[in-house]
Amino acid sequence: MQRSEPVSVWPLSGPLLEGPVWVQRDAALWFTDIKRHKIYRYDPVSGDKREWLAPDQIGFALPAAGGGFIAGLKTGLHRFDETNGSFTPLCDPEPELPNNRLNDGIVDVHGRLWFGTMDDGEANATGRIYRLGADGSCVAESDFCSITNGPALSPDGRTLYHTDTLGGFIYACDVGDDGTLSNRRLFATIPNADGFPDGPAVDAEGCVWTGLYKGWSVRRYSPAGELLETVRLPVDAITKIAFGGPDLKTVYVSTANKHLSPAELEAQPLAGNLFTFDVDVPGVAGVEISVGV
Repeated sequence: MQRSEPVSVWPLSGPLLEGPVWVQRDAALWFTDIKRHKIYRYDPVSGDKREWLAPDQIGFALPAAGGGFIAGLKTGLHRFDETNGSFTPLCDPEPELPNNRLNDGIVDVHGRLWFGTMDDGEANATGRIYRLGADGSCVAESDFCSITNGPALSPDGRTLYHTDTLGGFIYACDVGDDGTLSNRRLFATIPNADGFPDGPAVDAEGCVWTGLYKGWSVRRYSPAGELLETVRLPVDAITKIAFGGPDLKTVYVSTANKHLSPAELEAQPLAGNLFTFDVDVPGVAGVEISVGV
């Protein structure tokens, strides 16, 4: 399904790029650098590149209905206004866990925000998957694990995928009409020797893509969990992909370099950059957050 080789399009040399999302209302890719506390916007047509500084570590910024974004920071959910760079606190899902941070998020077909938390030290099993409720509260919807990644959703919104990165497990769950999760099951297992499954994404055929941290590649799995394709990159830490462009057939890839020694950085000069490659099967159009905001 891959039609072109990955190419670096923004040489950021970022410690931990994350959360790429194609925002249709301005035809641009938005993503973050968690460790530099940055939000980035990339317009592939004009080449325009912009950035904003967040008040803390930031995992994602997803578009909200009516304008602006909902951002996931170490201190919880905030409303982000790109016109003036302001952040307004909304909800902290885990005030009793100051060593946790928000990591990754997605919006389902009903406009509900789903996001994960994790131990910032990447060791303790204190992270969970949450849903932003209609009343603006954060509702826990998963068991605990050290590093949550995802979630991602099937095209019909009925299946949610989330990742236990250190365990090497990708799970699938059924999504109820009320947003509750059930029937949690193992979707795929990736041995640590192959890399650690990071952020997942789903294409229009319902296939699940996952970046591999320390695995030099992105993998594509069928809805049944069968490995279909592997796309190799010139860097070892791939955090997540997003589908963008007018036909949603351009894949954007966020990467990281925070784990590399000086010698390894010299051997991987493109690590921490934003990459793209083209595919035959498009992604699924994004939805703006309309529930709980």
